[in-house]
Amino acid sequence: MKKQNIPEEIFALITEEEINIFQELQIKIKELNNKTNLTRLIDDDDYWVSQVFDSIWPFKAFPNINFNNKKLLDIGSGCGFPGLAYAIIHPNSEIYLIDSSKKKIDALKTLIKEINFKNNIHLINERIEKLAHQSSMRNSFNVATTRAVSNPSTVSEYILPMLKKEGLGVLYCGKWTYEDSKNLDKTLEILQGKFKEKKKIILPRNKGERNIILIEPKNFCPEIYPRKVGKPEKYPL
Repeated sequence: MKKQNIPEEIFALITEEEINIFQELQIKIKELNNKTNLTRLIDDDDYWVSQVFDSIWPFKAFPNINFNNKKLLDIGSGCGFPGLAYAIIHPNSEIYLIDSSKKKIDALKTLIKEINFKNNIHLINERIEKLAHQSSMRNSFNVATTRAVSNPSTVSEYILPMLKKEGLGVLYCGKWTYEDSKNLDKTLEILQGKFKEKKKIILPRNKGERNIILIEPKNFCPEIYPRKVGKPEKYPL
């Protein structure tokens, strides 16, 4: 396959083999996009920077953290980012992709069938507010993440109940202010979580600022969280 117009920064992060899988994924998403409107980020920098690079750099940015061989939950997975991107670069990890949209889960089924992922990948068509109260799922993940879903306070309410005691939440955020930091601290206190680390970069090719916030449980999240469907979004803690 041609490697045209792929940013150099991508080559610095992943192998030739992984790039080939991402190219294959791009082709399949484009095909599915003709039938189902999955994403507008499928061409050139929109795909390689805003989807691929943005999804994978956080898992390369913390050299002191081992992200291999984990059980990962991607909440609101959409067309598979960051969940499938993480899967490609961590072939020994077990992946759970959850989305409340059946058409997106059906599209993900097709992608997983047609691309040779090495991971064990599970697809769940459910709201996280419901899934988080299932005893088989709650407190059972090493890593939980979500991207382009909601504000950090709401997302923390989705993520923390899903994590094991030693688990890690990965929050994707745009610009980050002192006010954001204060709000998140308040939320984490209620949810029995704590802030671990933050990294900021400017995405390649003028695609904007990105902050990654890592959070972790202090104790198990109180049973009442997350609140009923729609509440975390409408009334952030």
